[in-house]
Amino acid sequence: MIPTGSINSVVSITAITFQLGPTPSPTVFAEVPVDATLAPFDGHFIVHGGSPTVLEGSWSADLIVIEFPSYEHASGWYDSTAYQEIIELRAGSAPSTIALVPGVPASHLATDVLTAV
Repeated sequence: MIPTGSINSVVSITAITFQLGPTPSPTVFAEVPVDATLAPFDGHFIVHGGSPTVLEGSWSADLIVIEFPSYEHASGWYDSTAYQEIIELRAGSAPSTIALVPGVPASHLATDVLTAV
């Protein structure tokens, strides 16, 4: 099940997960086979660590963004046995907030959200 919570959205693609928190050490990356869990769901990193240049507000975490072709792919990845088996190791090395964010089409306009209200 996807955890819920309050976070600030940064990017929206087709479907993404993002992690706000410290980037794990290279040793942890070697121990946590995240790439192998992404492949069956066509997930790939589009942002992977590093601190962003803050233009407004405040930011105190690294950002990891993983793109998936659909919300169902992203949810399937998170709920997969392969990912569930490594969550504890990942969470222990990099406490974070993770969210699944539905994307919008390239034709989306900022005012489109007004019709959903």
